[in-house]
Parts: sequence; C-alpha cells; structure tokens
Amino acid sequence: MPGIDFERLRREITMEQVLTLLGFEPSQRTGDQWYGACPLHKSAPDRSRHFSVHVAIRRYHCHKCHSQGNQLELWAAFTKRELHPAMIDLCRALGREIPWIRRW
Repeated sequence: MPGIDFERLRREITMEQVLTLLGFEPSQRTGDQWYGACPLHKSAPDRSRHFSVHVAIRRYHCHKCHSQGNQLELWAAFTKRELHPAMIDLCRALGREIPWIRRW
C-alpha cells in the first residue's frame, strides 16, 4: 500500500475543519485558544473546559483524558484508528483527494 504525505495533510487540513467534523463547539474563545468539552472522552457539561485547542498552531490537549497532538492525531484518536487508515477516512470525510506517496 502506498504511503500518505502526512506533512502535506498537516499543512492543508486545518484544526477548524477537524473540529467541525467532530461537532466541537467551544464554550469559550480567547483569540486562537479555544476551550470546551472534550470530544474524545465526551465530557458531559456544555461548559466544560477540559479540552483546549490552539487553532493557529493546530495543537490540542485534554486536561482530563490527557490526549494531545495535532489535528491529524485528534481525528485518529476520535475514530480510534491508526494514523494511516484514519487519514484516508479524514480525506474522504472532507471530500479531498488522498495525497499518496508512490515512491519512497
């Protein structure tokens, strides 16, 4: 199976796109820093601030379940898949072509 150009995906897919697919709605925004309920462990209250995202640098961290990473890793954690199949799924969900690498 060919590889995927993860660097290109990290550059082209925004954190906002992934958060939209997850149905994340921040309970608070402070500039590029967003806070809210964690979509990974389904924190219950709408005003929960366990989950923080810095949309400009495309990083997230949940202070309760301790999950953290970039937008691609967030999608993989949410879908409970390894990174490679999760990126195929993410590209399809966003209606974009998968950036295959045919030669190593």
